[in-house]
Amino acid sequence: MDRMEVTETFAGMSLPGHLHTQESLRFASSFQFRDTDVVIATYPKSGTTWMQEILTLIRSKGDPEPAKTIPNWARAPWLEHTYFKDMLQETGEPRLITTHLPCQVLAPALRKSKAKVIYMARNPKDIAVSFYHFHKMAKFLPDPGSFEDFLVRFLDGTVQYGSWFDHVKGWLSLQAELGLFYITYEDMHKELGRSVEQLAGWLGCPLQPEQIRAIQQHCSFSSMRENEMVNYTLIPCEIMDHHQGRFMRKGTVGDWRDHFTPRQNMLFHKIYQEAMRDSSLCFRWLMD
Repeated sequence: MDRMEVTETFAGMSLPGHLHTQESLRFASSFQFRDTDVVIATYPKSGTTWMQEILTLIRSKGDPEPAKTIPNWARAPWLEHTYFKDMLQETGEPRLITTHLPCQVLAPALRKSKAKVIYMARNPKDIAVSFYHFHKMAKFLPDPGSFEDFLVRFLDGTVQYGSWFDHVKGWLSLQAELGLFYITYEDMHKELGRSVEQLAGWLGCPLQPEQIRAIQQHCSFSSMRENEMVNYTLIPCEIMDHHQGRFMRKGTVGDWRDHFTPRQNMLFHKIYQEAMRDSSLCFRWLMD
């Protein structure tokens, strides 16, 4: 397949060349946002697909038809991907746009608009586990090696898409300036209905109780896992090896406990405290 072994370097991080080119990345960095745009910003494996699905259903007032007939990457295309320009022409207003790019790349363009930005974060321990398993099935990502080796690279910020620490600190440093909506995977997992209601209100799209219930049902992990418009089974095995696992693997909180050794957990806490000592998130997940 095209550019499967290529790695692009941009803004100090490595990115899979199958999905990104220098041209697509430069286009993303200078993109002209509209005031009506809704932007989902996440580090990989933070619940991005879940948020794409929720926003689709909020926009449709709980009607599952768009989510069952249009692939999620067409409903909320990735700003930095090579196909973005083509896909964006097919999306309705307000446009849903997804990105994994760090804030320093997009902040200049976002400051020129009133686009609404949603930043979703997740326990980085669970991200490391999920990202490791995704590397094993995504043929456009490098072989992750052992989990021990992958975790070291994740903590160093040398995995593709860069440092989680820099990503979350960067975006949240702009929370007040951009008025972004901050939510965590854990909050949504705990109270999905309340999270949907808050998001809908913030977007100026209030919902009726029955619409919220419909969104909860359709956006449950079990429902999304069986929806081929969401679960990535439409992607050929030459790109994602579905024999290695499922894109929607568990959808749980605390999966890291089945993967981390006590020594790895101590190392993670040490590096986490050092990296986040100046952040309000410093101890957010350390008690988990």
